[in-house]
Amino acid sequence: MNEVILGNAQLVLPDELRRGAVVIRDGVIAALDDSRHLPKGALDCEGDLIAPGLIELHTDNLERHLAPRPGVDWPHASAVIAHDRELAGTGITTVFDALRIGSLMREDARGRGRYARPLASEILEMRDLGALKISHFLHLRAEICSETLIDELDEFGPDDRVGIVSLMDHTPGQRQFSNLSKLRDYLRGKYGMSAAEFDDHVARQQELGARVRAPHEAAVVKAARGCGATLASHDDTTAAQVSASARHGVRLAEFPTTLEAAQSCHDAGIKVMMGAPNLIRGGSHSGNVAAAELAGADRLDILSSDYVPAALLQGAVRLGQSLGDMARGFRTVTATPARAVGLSDRGALQTGLRADIIRVSLPGSVPMLREVWVKGARVA
Repeated sequence: MNEVILGNAQLVLPDELRRGAVVIRDGVIAALDDSRHLPKGALDCEGDLIAPGLIELHTDNLERHLAPRPGVDWPHASAVIAHDRELAGTGITTVFDALRIGSLMREDARGRGRYARPLASEILEMRDLGALKISHFLHLRAEICSETLIDELDEFGPDDRVGIVSLMDHTPGQRQFSNLSKLRDYLRGKYGMSAAEFDDHVARQQELGARVRAPHEAAVVKAARGCGATLASHDDTTAAQVSASARHGVRLAEFPTTLEAAQSCHDAGIKVMMGAPNLIRGGSHSGNVAAAELAGADRLDILSSDYVPAALLQGAVRLGQSLGDMARGFRTVTATPARAVGLSDRGALQTGLRADIIRVSLPGSVPMLREVWVKGARVA
């Protein structure tokens, strides 16, 4: 029998904080003790928070390790391991690794080429070999405005641990890129596009998007069902776009850009996810609705670290402090994302669930991660 007892802690339960202890036995939560004494043989947590491991549904972090500099393709196995260890060190115990599917075939196309299937196979192989510390699923980011999307969707099936498929439409003039002046600044800064190159890019992408949008959306919806994955929308801006998402069967909205869209998602029973960096910075870096505004309106359900893994824990604590409800803050990174993607075996301190657990101290406003356990084994 493998047993660990964490005592003298503030337990972050689904609806409250309570002083007590957690008993971990053979990888699962065996018991919760709400007495104030330190059980025999327990690790003294000195009043720290004991919370469920964090669940990350949308992160660009793996991409950063794969391409640490423009034009650099880092060895994939090394990148996956570095990504895995970094997330473990920030309290994330379950991750949905975002892989873009849908590429352009032109020689002058910017960004990474077609890569998702071989990388997914490497991730799954490393998981099967026990090389990864935390739990990995796949998140297929299906780019509507592309040329290879349907072929790439056909490469994935129900045995690939695909947990999320998201409808991404980055056609210029749509959703996140509704403001072409902001898109111009972004592309010229990232790729050094000239004014003429930008105008040509916009014209070609708008023509492509108009031509493939309907068949590509239908193919993505079909693929999500075939993989048994949660279907997500991305950057919904209007109520009409949310209505279309609802008709497709979307259950998760990634980063709606307006309060109108977030309210429509709420009315349609679609969970709203916002970026923790948006919350921490006090607003969106691209001028979209602030996460804090949605939280204040009770229209924020889930936080994502997006492009800063450490932001997930900090965002949960920041939200809990601002609302005066730490349990609610942690729900946005534990129980709610777990339920949104159909994971019933984790996301809460409850007997019988996986012992994915973090220990956090709060010496001030910034949380300090002390220890991390995945299925009862300490990983950080």
